[in-house]
Amino acid sequence: MKKLLILSLLTLCLGGTLRAQEGIPVYFDYLADNYYLVYPSMAGIGQGGKVRLTARQQWFDVDNAPNLQTFNAHFRVGERSGVGGILFNDSNGFHSQTGFKATYAHHLQLAGDFRTLNQLSFGLSAVAILSSLDETEFRSVIPDPIISGVKNTVSYFNVDLGASYNYLEFYAHAAILNILGTGRDLFTAAEFDNLRRYLISAGYVFGKSSLRIEPSVLFQMTDFTRERTIDINAKVYKDLNANTTLWGGLSYRRSFDGAQFQQNGSFGEQRLQLFTPIVGVNINRFLVSYNYSYQSGDIRLDNGGFHQITLGYDLGERAENRYDCYCPAANY
Repeated sequence: MKKLLILSLLTLCLGGTLRAQEGIPVYFDYLADNYYLVYPSMAGIGQGGKVRLTARQQWFDVDNAPNLQTFNAHFRVGERSGVGGILFNDSNGFHSQTGFKATYAHHLQLAGDFRTLNQLSFGLSAVAILSSLDETEFRSVIPDPIISGVKNTVSYFNVDLGASYNYLEFYAHAAILNILGTGRDLFTAAEFDNLRRYLISAGYVFGKSSLRIEPSVLFQMTDFTRERTIDINAKVYKDLNANTTLWGGLSYRRSFDGAQFQQNGSFGEQRLQLFTPIVGVNINRFLVSYNYSYQSGDIRLDNGGFHQITLGYDLGERAENRYDCYCPAANY
């Protein structure tokens, strides 16, 4: 129980508040050509479709440690439209959420034919979430009227909005998540209803040969608390043959805000810092990737890190409808 309380405190101080993470937390699975999981405007960006399954587990030796599972698929429909859907389950201590997102995206070809990737895209996701707080194991010597002793579950609806611009090997995305105000009344009698998060990212793939490099950045901010983080990423791709590409990279996440602490009579401040190596392989239509996030700093619950695996499958006629560029998030 003591370790679980420490877990919750660290999550609140270093990883963003639980309430600010309603919806799918932004981890590093987007680096596995899975930008639709973050940006609704990427639904159906290619001429075919993509299916992705991810699983993430933190601190294997800690009971009730955070874990996340997602399943998403998106497809092109007609010449200018894309549709997608995401199922997710996210658990963190006594709090859990299960949800579904349904997405429609509209793609505008700005110049060239369908083989030239030069698209401005807009996407809208409708989100339905069941959010739960399990108080059945809460114990108190003095009865607390706030603690119900049961598992409380509420449902609510929200909306995500995104925009993307893809031009050959360049891409830029922006999104506003949880646009609508929601009153769940799950954690306290009166909760704030501003769960909005802002995301923006950009990147470019350098190189036309069998070896390519892709630097990118992703910035996110929580509206109510003004918490801000930035991801600085770099990936390298190596073609082993016509049907197999091996790739790997490194992501560094740092928060702009810190949590103060006292140690040995002195005060300090620690900011979230995550180092995440990622490796993957594309074989024909299949993708497998793995990433491991390590949190640095003096205050940590456990020396272990956060493990995540992604499995993927691409749909469509590969040779005939691929864009004439090396753009892995759009091509299949």
